[in-house]
Amino acid sequence: MDGTMIGFALLLFPFVLLGFVMLMGRVEEPLTQIAEERDIEQFLDDANADELDTFVREGTDSALSRFQARLGIGRLRRGWRRS
Repeated sequence: MDGTMIGFALLLFPFVLLGFVMLMGRVEEPLTQIAEERDIEQFLDDANADELDTFVREGTDSALSRFQARLGIGRLRRGWRRS
């Protein structure tokens, strides 16, 4: 009986793990979106003229990366998001 339960647990484990990963992805998505919205709000409040010009010409990603580089937080945030 014990061997059957262990075998069943081994077969079930990948599906449980996949379900957990999918659940964590759904939990992380809104949190990431809120963080990005806060970054854009901070950018629009504190950006200089050159950064605003970059925002208009090249878009959000390029302008935010220049802004974060000026503040010195770009490397910290990019490293955090990769992990």
